[in-house]
Amino acid sequence: MICFIAFPVITFAKTTINLKRLAIITSHPIQYNAPWFRLLAERKKLAIMVFYTWGQLEQDAKYDPGFGEKVAWDIPLLEGYDFTFVKNTATKPGTHHFKGIVNPTLNKEIKEWEPDAILVFGWSFYSHLKCLRYFHKKMPVLFRGDSTLLDEDIGIKKNLRRLFLQWVYSHVDIALYVGLNNKEYFLANGLKPGQLLYAPHAIDNNRFAEPDDIYKADADILRKNAGIQKEDIILLFAGKLEEKKNPQFLISLLKSVDDKRLKIIFVGTGELMETIQSAAASDDRILLMGFKNQQQMPVMYRVADLFVLPSTGPGETWGLALNEAMASGKAVIASNKTGGAINLVDEGINGLIIDLKNNDKILQLIQHSLINKEIVLEMGRQSRLKIQSFTFNHIVNAIEDIMTNAINSKPYNRELVV
Repeated sequence: MICFIAFPVITFAKTTINLKRLAIITSHPIQYNAPWFRLLAERKKLAIMVFYTWGQLEQDAKYDPGFGEKVAWDIPLLEGYDFTFVKNTATKPGTHHFKGIVNPTLNKEIKEWEPDAILVFGWSFYSHLKCLRYFHKKMPVLFRGDSTLLDEDIGIKKNLRRLFLQWVYSHVDIALYVGLNNKEYFLANGLKPGQLLYAPHAIDNNRFAEPDDIYKADADILRKNAGIQKEDIILLFAGKLEEKKNPQFLISLLKSVDDKRLKIIFVGTGELMETIQSAAASDDRILLMGFKNQQQMPVMYRVADLFVLPSTGPGETWGLALNEAMASGKAVIASNKTGGAINLVDEGINGLIIDLKNNDKILQLIQHSLINKEIVLEMGRQSRLKIQSFTFNHIVNAIEDIMTNAINSKPYNRELVV
């Protein structure tokens, strides 16, 4: 049985008269967003309030259907910024369907906080779409989403969806796009170039960077305990073991390379766990590590030589594990169905972008690395350099720029009636 804590609706008075006020509407605390919410608050150039619309939190952990188990992140997600949990009256609360987030008081609470602009994460929840529509033309409406065209339908379904999305985005003034594939998506769905501002997907690069070789020392112990030799080449898959992530791809690679020095580590759990376990039972080059929490992941990346994200989609809109692996100094390989690959991977420099129908490139890299491991080590060094262009500062700078400049360029009807 799942137990929830009920949070009261909180209203905050204006405490900083001269600061622009931004209301952020998002479903629930996420380990990739909370740090830059905190940074926005710390820099004190804006006043922010985060409205969490799921409206419920489990006391200890939340069941994640992708991992197939309860997950409680081991890093703080609710510290350093103002937030409130808005009551969710959905019959089946959750982020897996449109009617999973229904907040009758959301627009009223936003209005009472008196923001100068709103930033909405995603439109595919009842309350989020209603919020976009309600505040449109009343104040600047900012939007953040990371959808792409990589898995777009063809034919009449594509045309009908395109018309619907053009209507949705007609309620958005400025979209913060995360990368090139996301930018193309927004342009295809009616937004103009002048409405788009680059705010790349990012992770806490500093947390994944090496502090005094502590992570490396722990990784060396793990490698030794797992029987990994210095000359071995380790491929890492980290994430949910599910069809769209395509972890079976790595097993097929292993079958193509008859060399005991090539090994695969799987970090994660999910619906394909039995399939992966079955493969591991017949090949001792496959190592299963189970689910690892956020504070353990910098060590897991350092156990490996190459991080592989062979997603098939639909839905791999970016692939933030690539950011984590790169910040950990690892070479990265991503499928061409991974939304962030085009931004993060410089072909042959810090990794590869692969077509899953043709394994030649990745097999060639593996074979060369087995002969000369320095190839993947240098790619890892290039990854660490490349990822410095993807930081929370870039996101925060973009938002501060909008709030201090762009939002004053258009008149809005501020007669808000709920």
